[in-house]
Amino acid sequence: YWYRFHAGPATSPIGRTRTLPEPESLPSELRFAFASCQHYEDGHYTAYERMAQDDPDLVFHLGDYIYEGPAKANKVRRHTGPTKTRIITLEDYRGRHALYRSDRHLQEMHRRCPWFVTWDDHEFDNNYAAGVSEVSTVNPADFLIQRAAAYQAYYEAMPLRASCLPQGPHLQLYRKASFGRLAEFLVLDTRQYRTDQPQGDGVKPPHPVLMDPQGTALGDRQRDWLFTGLTRSPATWNVLAQQIMFARVDRTRGPAIGYSMDQWPGYEFERRRLLRHFADKKIKNPVVLTGDIHSNWANELIADFDQLDSQSVGTEFVGTSISSGGDGTETPKTNSELLAENPFVKFHNTERGYVRCELTPQHWRTDYRTVPFVTKPGAPLNTRASFVIESGRPILKRV
Repeated sequence: YWYRFHAGPATSPIGRTRTLPEPESLPSELRFAFASCQHYEDGHYTAYERMAQDDPDLVFHLGDYIYEGPAKANKVRRHTGPTKTRIITLEDYRGRHALYRSDRHLQEMHRRCPWFVTWDDHEFDNNYAAGVSEVSTVNPADFLIQRAAAYQAYYEAMPLRASCLPQGPHLQLYRKASFGRLAEFLVLDTRQYRTDQPQGDGVKPPHPVLMDPQGTALGDRQRDWLFTGLTRSPATWNVLAQQIMFARVDRTRGPAIGYSMDQWPGYEFERRRLLRHFADKKIKNPVVLTGDIHSNWANELIADFDQLDSQSVGTEFVGTSISSGGDGTETPKTNSELLAENPFVKFHNTERGYVRCELTPQHWRTDYRTVPFVTKPGAPLNTRASFVIESGRPILKRV
């Protein structure tokens, strides 16, 4: 489908979209890209310029579409709006979305194909958990008023269904989409319903609180919906499009152990429930897509992360940022040690870029597409790593 707007003497560029295949069909292939974390001040959106050349069928955006911080001097580009405080009002959030959408490379990717979007934290407030701010002095009632403004602006700016219409500080963002019987996409929301990060957030050692059955990243209703959707799915590939890293990666060098409390390991009881669901219900080809942490990871999701030789029951592809963090590094200094301590991690990289995926009924291929710099325009594109999954065998084969 193609469409354009006419307003007086002005005519918009022609945008295009497509509908999903018939539910009972089995398409021969699908090509999509996913991205996240596009801090406007940190760099140029060269990755979107290169993504447009790939001409994907779909784009998934996994959160941090905007950043809520004040305008800062001496950056690559500059936010509009407050210079001393984070954005707070509906007008602020609308202005921030408008600024980000003014980027021509982001505009072009929206013009070329349909997008599925979900938020993470910076669309509203860094590392928030449901109605809890990371700042302990924030009044809870005022915080929900601010959340209503952020959610309203997000709904107005993003390609969302009418059923997502916000009701005050509530917006049901989790939803599914079926690409025939080739792929079932379950788009999650790991911010609005979660309990507060345990142990005060950050990277912390293991603690019994992580196995609290009440701790949740999804909330009861979304988790039940997810489990039901996975169990009933007729698709070859069952894809969770979500925000936070699922694999339990030890982030502390040496013999000490440290897990991120803001990611799935901070909600270890629920994380294990989902892994058991993959295994016990024999979910076909579960693949988790992740953003959030401004780095690339390829992870095998083993059944028991306390037994590093346990079998893999799924896979996870974590995509780096479009621009957040500024220029990255092809091979981090601690890479060898990290891979040795976490053998289920098959690739790690901290450049900027996006991830390209190609699906058929037999194979899934993922390419990590990176650019060496974003602090100036015109960076070339590299494919730093590629992996293939064979249907029915959740093992990452590097090609």
